[in-house]
Amino acid sequence: MSTTHTAIVTGGSAGIGAEISRQLLDAGYTVISMARRDPDFTHARLHSVKVDLLDAQATQAAAAQVTGEFKVSHLIHNAGVIWPHLLEEVTLDELQGLTQIHLGSAMTLAQACLPAMKAASFGRIVLMSSRGALGLQTRTAYAATKSGMIGMARTWALELAPKGITVNVVSPGPIQTDMFYDVVEAGSEREANIAKGIPVQRLGRSDDVARAVMFFADPANSFVTGQNLYVCGGASIGSIVI
Repeated sequence: MSTTHTAIVTGGSAGIGAEISRQLLDAGYTVISMARRDPDFTHARLHSVKVDLLDAQATQAAAAQVTGEFKVSHLIHNAGVIWPHLLEEVTLDELQGLTQIHLGSAMTLAQACLPAMKAASFGRIVLMSSRGALGLQTRTAYAATKSGMIGMARTWALELAPKGITVNVVSPGPIQTDMFYDVVEAGSEREANIAKGIPVQRLGRSDDVARAVMFFADPANSFVTGQNLYVCGGASIGSIVI
């Protein structure tokens, strides 16, 4: 059990982020959820900071607030948005918005956390990319920014490795969350076809992803950095229909 580690979890109020928060709390961490709304559960070591990560200035202010109050040892950047559109329909505003939430807010939060991590000669940064980074219809802006995360993480990993800070990426496939069902109707033929198109023949769950995050977050795993782990039931190497 950890009594000395403090983790920021962006998007920690629902879906994958909420499950990551629960597993960290179970492991003894102090957790700060940074999301547009409060989590629907409480815990003595759970703190909530409401912020819209699409707003760069608000994100910077929230980052300063949290790191002024806590010595953050773990940054789990899970928050994300899909905004699916075909190429003919996607807009520059959407690309810029997803760049902010997926890349800009990650950079702002990491910069705010670095002084404490460097002082402790220890840190864990985990970014949440997606199987969609490999390419998927209607995902121009999403795939561009999620694939950008991987290059950004590898760069940070090289820069921060001598400081005892690891940086890794988890890339989920189709996971049963509200965000997934915003795009795919629950119980629909399309949902069934997606599950059939995944080699393990099922959709993923939030706990599948959270366990991968916990591996990278583990203080014992200091020899793993700059890596991208697909949690996708084999969809990154096999067929899938969205």
